[in-house]
Amino acid sequence: MALPDQRPIEDGTAVSAHAGAASVAASTPRVFYGWWIVAAAAGIQLISGALLGQAFGAYVAVLRAEFGWSATSLSVAASLREMESGLTGPVQGWLYNRFGARRLAQAGLVIFASGFVLFGYIQTLGQFLAVFVYMAVGLSLSGYLTLTSVAVQWFERRRATALALTAAGGAIGGVLVRATVACIEAYGWRTTTLISAAIILIVGLPLASLLRERPSDMGLFPDGEDPSTRPADAPRSRHAAPEGTRDFTLREAVRTRAFWLVGLGHTSALFVVSALNVHLISHLKEGLGHSLGFASTIALVLPLMFLFGTLLGGPFGDRFSKRWLAVGCMFAHAIAITMFAHVTSTPLILTAAVVHGLAWGLRGPQMAALRADYFGAESFATIMGVSNAVIIIGTILGPVIAGYVYDQTGSYRIGFDILAALAAAGSVFFILAPAPRRPLIDTPAR
Repeated sequence: MALPDQRPIEDGTAVSAHAGAASVAASTPRVFYGWWIVAAAAGIQLISGALLGQAFGAYVAVLRAEFGWSATSLSVAASLREMESGLTGPVQGWLYNRFGARRLAQAGLVIFASGFVLFGYIQTLGQFLAVFVYMAVGLSLSGYLTLTSVAVQWFERRRATALALTAAGGAIGGVLVRATVACIEAYGWRTTTLISAAIILIVGLPLASLLRERPSDMGLFPDGEDPSTRPADAPRSRHAAPEGTRDFTLREAVRTRAFWLVGLGHTSALFVVSALNVHLISHLKEGLGHSLGFASTIALVLPLMFLFGTLLGGPFGDRFSKRWLAVGCMFAHAIAITMFAHVTSTPLILTAAVVHGLAWGLRGPQMAALRADYFGAESFATIMGVSNAVIIIGTILGPVIAGYVYDQTGSYRIGFDILAALAAAGSVFFILAPAPRRPLIDTPAR
């Protein structure tokens, strides 16, 4: 997919960045370039979700069968991957500001692809863990923080919708996990890793080349709306900063109560999400005695519902309170994982999958959009990067808790109950986290 590198000028025409001012297009592009950013980000999320993010549970099953590794050991691999994301988040925020989204995503995709090649040759648990840490670096650089940060810069009024569509790529990737599983079954997991590496390079790198830092770099405005053309009596966007205020710096943001409470609420959700991503198939197959086909089908329902919930979550977040949407979704997470722990009938298991998938999708876009609304877009990458150091608690410990309890008791039930309680506590964190007061423009940045 190739697009002309154009920047509009004030009279409504467009000048090629390569040909100079002498080359003038007849009119401005009909599609706001921000939507191309969203499409590219969604495509990258789709690739990572289909090949590894949502497919990790399938690799867990085949690796356990081939090598006999414990559930706890494989949970550690998932946790190390998430730990890397959290620990390097602040550094990644700095790298984003220094090198930009495009170069950061391209570098990450190259690392991610080469990691898949190495994955295809592992023989020991130590090699497996080392390769997954390496892959995690690539997945982080080309993933959530980079793609969310660039989307935030391009949208304000429709920010939640843009982030929802970006996340929808990951949801579609989850649906396409069945293709990855079919490839593993047909050609073996080692061959599948090499095919995955080729897809990342052939499809992912061209998508990353479409990323641009800010609309102002192309002479555009957030949402594609020129403020100078807005009627004087038009209402301000409900997401815009109050008159006379500015965006938070990182130092100012971390001194607010909202920064930590939103982080803890987000963490609580990821206890559930990460644990189910790793252990749901094993729980249904080994714990409840269902077939691998049934377990894979239920696992497929999650990304389908996540996709549906994400598409709803964007417009809902732009129209209603993101914070209260998060509160409701946290209760739904708690209910769903409790059902997974205690029900055995097919209809109730399916209901739990629907509830969890919808809650996951509705809540997901609100997490980044809520922080951007609270703290502004100027320092979003670094603020979100530091936030990752908080939320990794859930992504690391969720799978480990569930895996450890299973290894000790032969059942996921107690572990899932613990995670349900943590999810319910997360709703309280969001309730206690109203928007902080923005700094005044004449207040020196700290």
